[in-house]
Amino acid sequence: MSDFLKARLPRGLVDRSPSELKAAHRMLETIRHTYELYGFEPVETPLIEYTDALGKFLPDQDRPNEGVFSFQDDDEQWLSLRYDLTAPLARFYAENHEKLPKPYRSYRNGWVFRNEKPGPGRFRQFMQFDADTVGAPSVTADAEICMMMADTMEALGIGRGDYIVRVNNRKVLDGVMEVAGIGGAEHAGTRLTVLRAIDKLDKIGPAGVRDLLGAGRWENPEEKSGDYTKGAGLSSEQAQVVLDFVASGADDTAATIDNLRKLVASSATGSDGVEELALIGQLIEAAGYTARVKIDPSVVRGLEYYTGPVFEVELTFQVTGDDGAPVRFGSVGGGGRYDGLVGRFLKDPVPATGFSIGVSRLMAALKTLGKLGAAEVSGPVCVLVMDKDPAALADYQAMVSELRQAGIAAEMYLGGSGMKAQMKYADRRNAPCAIIVGSNERAAGIVQIKDLALGKQLSTGITDNAQWRAERPAQKEVNRADLVAEVRVIVEAVTGRSA
Repeated sequence: MSDFLKARLPRGLVDRSPSELKAAHRMLETIRHTYELYGFEPVETPLIEYTDALGKFLPDQDRPNEGVFSFQDDDEQWLSLRYDLTAPLARFYAENHEKLPKPYRSYRNGWVFRNEKPGPGRFRQFMQFDADTVGAPSVTADAEICMMMADTMEALGIGRGDYIVRVNNRKVLDGVMEVAGIGGAEHAGTRLTVLRAIDKLDKIGPAGVRDLLGAGRWENPEEKSGDYTKGAGLSSEQAQVVLDFVASGADDTAATIDNLRKLVASSATGSDGVEELALIGQLIEAAGYTARVKIDPSVVRGLEYYTGPVFEVELTFQVTGDDGAPVRFGSVGGGGRYDGLVGRFLKDPVPATGFSIGVSRLMAALKTLGKLGAAEVSGPVCVLVMDKDPAALADYQAMVSELRQAGIAAEMYLGGSGMKAQMKYADRRNAPCAIIVGSNERAAGIVQIKDLALGKQLSTGITDNAQWRAERPAQKEVNRADLVAEVRVIVEAVTGRSA
């Protein structure tokens, strides 16, 4: 039996490569710049919070029942890894509200954790990027976040027509439930089933939703096979109210609002929600975002969380699904108004609204669109060590220092291998070029610069080793004094930006 530990990555977690990290950094910088254009400022909260501050989960005798990774400290207090970035913000605002500007506009990005069964596309650790406005009661704040999401998508290179920001209102949903006769605490479970049915509209269509609103639905309705999902048990009249709501969306915002007004006219809560949507529609139109932000009654998010407008960004271009059929890419983020969350810590209610981007999913979308280029993964210039004499090593180090001072990423080879292995190392580091200086070159005051990126490109047209050695493509000899200038040209050609 071996005494060595088996190297293994826990399920639901991933290692990230340099190219992925650099691509993520560039993407996050673009998002951050857009948020700051809207006046949001950064704040950072810790990965660990007291479990009761998270709100959604509470500990039992051994650990919280599900959803979060938790442990007890020396004082037997339950602590948990955060499962989102909103609950920690609520705690932060409550602790610091007396010295914060009001409304308080902030953005945060970082890792969140879910203690759930991992599977395809479901991870135990993933990154979110949030923006929130706390202390603004008007839905003007919600409209602004919707516009900011549209600007963020375009800043990342996702063109108009490839995305849409969809907006609904939880109050309208509640009003529909009242009209259908399933309002009140005694129907809470039924409402949850109804809203889950609405959320499946894109997948199963109106007929499938009708089945789920009634007795239930088979996974394969025609054969009555597969899994069976129990329905909400609504009457045909009640189900029709819900289906009319789902079908109330129109291409024109004014027509959608008119349909909703008629549908929930008998509900004060629903009517209030419709007027909030109407105001959002007016603000969107005034700012010129009508084609990018749409009032859509089919949006269902955070059933126990949101109190007003809810919104999500959907990418509308098609990708190939697991079954090989074309499907829309889908949502890359969402949010809404959560007026009850911050108030758990304070005696007075505190209105709040926000949005969260799923960073990993958005990166996958950008990759599909070809927006994550190779220019983002260039490594450092490698200065090879051909002579280990102290004077030679000092000269190599001086070259590296000169390149770094000029803003060019560079490193001196620190291993103990020969030239062939050093060149292989530079290639694996994705170096734009390698600097080669032996004793003869040093005595003559020259350096050899091997353009590795160009060499890879040219090598595809040369099949003869003798020709390669004779022509030595992408390698040139320059004066030592011209090292930085010559390398800069190569680096800028590879990265597409000034070094």
